[in-house]
This record gives sequence, structure tokens and C-alpha cells, in this order.
Amino acid sequence: MIYNEKYKLKYYKNSQTKKSPVLEYIRSLTLREQAKIYKYVDFLQERRGVLDEPYSRHIKGKIRELRVDFARSRHRIFYFTFIEKTIILLHAFLKRTDKTPEPEIEIAENNHRDVLANKEIYK
Repeated sequence: MIYNEKYKLKYYKNSQTKKSPVLEYIRSLTLREQAKIYKYVDFLQERRGVLDEPYSRHIKGKIRELRVDFARSRHRIFYFTFIEKTIILLHAFLKRTDKTPEPEIEIAENNHRDVLANKEIYK
């Protein structure tokens, strides 16, 4: 399936602190890890926010998980597809257990609610 138009990509920005935790997370990684994450994000955009396993997995509600494995590191980035063909990256973390930790999901849900309460920022 070939798509003609990439979706826009935006990083969640906390409405109070104005910080972007996903961007900060990615910037803290090695250049090789960053490159692989950006490659997967680009693929996500090209596929209009729709990737199947092993690249992506549904988490809860509208929230999905981008799965980027690098050597022994398992990076996870929660995202959702938003209005006007936009993908919002909500939360990122290094997965250390087999099951996705509930506190990480709760952070993504809180960030999702923050995005919906401040939609005008993401248009």
C-alpha cells in the first residue's frame, strides 16, 4: 500500500511546563538510537499512523505504542492520530519488563487528556 501524503508529526508539550518529554527522551539517546527512532517515526508518518505488529501495538483507547528495539534496549513511544492528519507523540520510555508498566500507560493517558484539553496548540 503506497500513500501520497505523510501525516504531520507533533510532540506532546506539557501545557504547564511547556516541555516536550518525548523530544527530551529521544535527545538523551545515542545518535544511532535516535536515528532508528526517527526512521520508525518517518515510517509511521508515511503509513498515516497505521502500523501493525511488530512495529506498533494498541495500548488503550486511541493510544498506540511505537516499538523500537535497539540491541538490548526496547524503546517505546506512545502516540495517537489526531485531527488534521497529525500524529502526536505522547510519552516515551525504556521498557524493562515483558508487560507494559501501568504507570507508563497512565502518563500517556494524562498527556492525551492534556492534548485534548489544549487542542488549539496542535492544529
